[in-house]
Amino acid sequence: MKGSLIVEVIDKKTKQPIKECRVNIYTKDTNTQKTLAENLPTDISGQTPIIEVPAPDLKYSQKPSDVKPYSDYIVEVIKDGYIDVIVDGVQVLPTELAIQQIELVKIENTRFMRQNTITIEIGPNTLWGNYPPKIPESPNKIIPPPTGFVVLDYPQVPEFIIVHDGVPDDPSAPNYWIRYKDYIKNVASSEIYSTWPTSTIYANICAIISFTLNRVFTEWYRGKGKNFTITSSTAYDHKFIYGRNIYQNISRAVDDIFNLYFKRPSDRRQPLLAQYCDGVQVQCPTWMTQWGSKYQGDLGKSFDEILRYFYGNDIGFDRAQVVTGVPVSYPGYTLGIGSSGKPVRTIQQQLNRIAQSYPAIPKVKVDGVYGKETAESVKKFQEIFRLPVTGTVDFATWYKISDIYVAVTKIAELK
Repeated sequence: MKGSLIVEVIDKKTKQPIKECRVNIYTKDTNTQKTLAENLPTDISGQTPIIEVPAPDLKYSQKPSDVKPYSDYIVEVIKDGYIDVIVDGVQVLPTELAIQQIELVKIENTRFMRQNTITIEIGPNTLWGNYPPKIPESPNKIIPPPTGFVVLDYPQVPEFIIVHDGVPDDPSAPNYWIRYKDYIKNVASSEIYSTWPTSTIYANICAIISFTLNRVFTEWYRGKGKNFTITSSTAYDHKFIYGRNIYQNISRAVDDIFNLYFKRPSDRRQPLLAQYCDGVQVQCPTWMTQWGSKYQGDLGKSFDEILRYFYGNDIGFDRAQVVTGVPVSYPGYTLGIGSSGKPVRTIQQQLNRIAQSYPAIPKVKVDGVYGKETAESVKKFQEIFRLPVTGTVDFATWYKISDIYVAVTKIAELK
């Protein structure tokens, strides 16, 4: 069978797309390393063409198997003036599009153009690899008094998650500042298979969000004197793998529900610390099991039905406020041809600013009227950033535009 892979290259410091990179893709699982793609160019948006690569049969990801359900690849990126990067272990599943973003570091001293290559090694998916099981903890957290660093009166989506890449008490482990949605996409891509039913994917993402927002809301590690939000240890939190690829369908699901969490009636404001296990290597009778959620999805259960099946019928759903780092909140309805007013003007202004960094996006007249030109600009934005190409601005597109706008305006502040 085949899977698909696209490589996106940006500048690590400015987050600008880098065109005219040379991208090489090599096999990793075969006895003799083969070159599958050589000198693939990146376009004006920093992206290679989508290429098809071999992947195992779909059946191996549909139930526990002794055969690894994805293929591993090596991706090398070369660009004059930048340090070469190799990502070892890009995971491609059958029928799905894998997205590998790579950040290049500019060579500051041009007198020494030869630099050591940066190599990023990607560990296995948690359903395939050998990781420690979650240490059970009480889901009912006492909300601490404000620490002075963050004061939360209600659950809200942070701009960044600070991930401690190790166990909590390992001072040698690095901390990574990761944009919140990128963190959720990374964890979901590391812990489930993108070939699973859509409802199963949504259920697992919602559990990851609830758990993460609980850590944020209760300031769990801050209250213990730590300088991070969450860890990458499966014994304590979720598996975050620095530099790994994500999957298009998982990315779209996160964009769709990134602030959706669930809670128990008695908890009022607190998102549920939704603990789970795989259900095969580890058993957890009172939690959701990942393979169990897959089988519930096979039965046609919706994502909320799957979550209630495992966590109880009393759970309720809510959306955290999107506050930090967002200049204007979603108006509450989809913008399309014929829409007008301040929300349309906001989108037009933000798209025009984004187009300075992503010139493939056509600029539009800022008049507050959603016409064909605005729709075409939105379509190109959606194409570049892997959203469904509808030409309308729904919840997911609004906040993706907002994310990129914030990123590029911060680029301007750096210059």
